[in-house]
Amino acid sequence: MFYQNSQTSKNSLTRGLSVLAAGSALVFGTPLLVPEVAQAQNQMVVAQTATIPATSAQSQTLHLNNDKVYSYNLEVARGTTVDGMYIPAGATILGRYEPASGGLRYVATGVRMNGRTYNLDATSEVIEDQKDPRDTSAGSIAEDAAVGAAGGAILGEVFGDADIEEIIGGAVAGGVTGNVTADRVVVIEPEETIILYSS
Repeated sequence: MFYQNSQTSKNSLTRGLSVLAAGSALVFGTPLLVPEVAQAQNQMVVAQTATIPATSAQSQTLHLNNDKVYSYNLEVARGTTVDGMYIPAGATILGRYEPASGGLRYVATGVRMNGRTYNLDATSEVIEDQKDPRDTSAGSIAEDAAVGAAGGAILGEVFGDADIEEIIGGAVAGGVTGNVTADRVVVIEPEETIILYSS
């Protein structure tokens, strides 16, 4: 009788532990699965975002104002696959540079390859503007300084004998003005790589 009761107790204890283990799996298992699901979802999002390395299709350097829209094409620098469609190197990307905070952003609307045009929704990060190098180059500053020096000499003649200090002061003022008042532009070099991110 005692043996039977002990056996029954052992069976009950075993069943209880099994139930408790199952309950623990349900209670504690769910939080452990959540990061895995989130990680899988993040991986899916990354997989859907393709990068397209491209360069300007223009052979000359572009100096673009940061408050205007410019329609220029790009050229795919390296073949890549976007949404199951392979875009080979040399394909033409259609789009435009649009104003963005701090410069311009390239917005692609299509891609031309193999004689056909396909829709493409991709954008670049902001291409930052800078002082126009055409206005801040040594030659430009020297030219501004020369104009300033001439102005100082003329003022010296108007108000009295031209003084060397007036001429030098005019030159310095002209040079500083040319550097400080230079417009801010976005410079696109022909070989510069522009990374586009598909939506």
